[in-house]
Amino acid sequence: MENFLLPSKVEFKAGESAHTGTVVIAPCYHGYGTTLGNALRRVLLSSLPGSSVEYFKIKGVQHEFGTVEGVKEDAVEIMLNLKQLAVRVFADEPVVLNITKKGPGPVTAGDIEKNSNVEVANKDLVICNLTKNKTLEMEITVGRGRGFKPVEEKNRQNYDLGTIVVDSVYTPVKDVGYHVEYTRVGDITNYEKLTLTVETNGTVAPVEALKQATQILMDHFTIVLDAARESKEEVGLETMAAAEAPVAVEAPAEEVVEAKPKKKAKKKE
Repeated sequence: MENFLLPSKVEFKAGESAHTGTVVIAPCYHGYGTTLGNALRRVLLSSLPGSSVEYFKIKGVQHEFGTVEGVKEDAVEIMLNLKQLAVRVFADEPVVLNITKKGPGPVTAGDIEKNSNVEVANKDLVICNLTKNKTLEMEITVGRGRGFKPVEEKNRQNYDLGTIVVDSVYTPVKDVGYHVEYTRVGDITNYEKLTLTVETNGTVAPVEALKQATQILMDHFTIVLDAARESKEEVGLETMAAAEAPVAVEAPAEEVVEAKPKKKAKKKE
């Protein structure tokens, strides 16, 4: 049986920023550059655990279409800005963060009061701008999850009046791109080199994100492999039992030949 060529080189490279990284995997069997790249990309963008804003409250605002006195942005714009907040939650339950800021001036993620259960990665994010000498009071609830959870999947009945629910983007990966090109192995030129670039929101390193995505794929493949092995063993036992079992052979029925009556000879006249 011909040996299946596996990659012998996996190289990690730092990107232009601390939140970007690149991995080069080579040589890949023909077609496997795209297979690996597509599988890793899908898991990185959809399945990694992370933290996100789940809902928030602003003193004096009853719903997401309301306005805040002395604030340039309305509640919808503030909600869109909060969706970009990159946080890392260490607690199992949601954590409430508080902001109390007097204007005029910008309100940034760095104005969030410190909490031992939460780490803010992008403290320079502008949440809103105060235009008057007013005080903004806000509560932001963050929690842990996986992938993406829209507002429609959240039970609004569990929230108090004035709570603005947000679409939660838990995945810490912002973008993934991959490129496949041909590479030479000996005299064969159609092997492939996969270059995968990962950009995160700063709450997890690109290499760690790739490690988690690979582990998720391996866990799924291991389940299939173990099930196939068990099924093969069961089928093998059934086959052996069937081979050892005595086979009943039905005796052939006796052939009954019906004798034909003899014709009587005609008398000559």
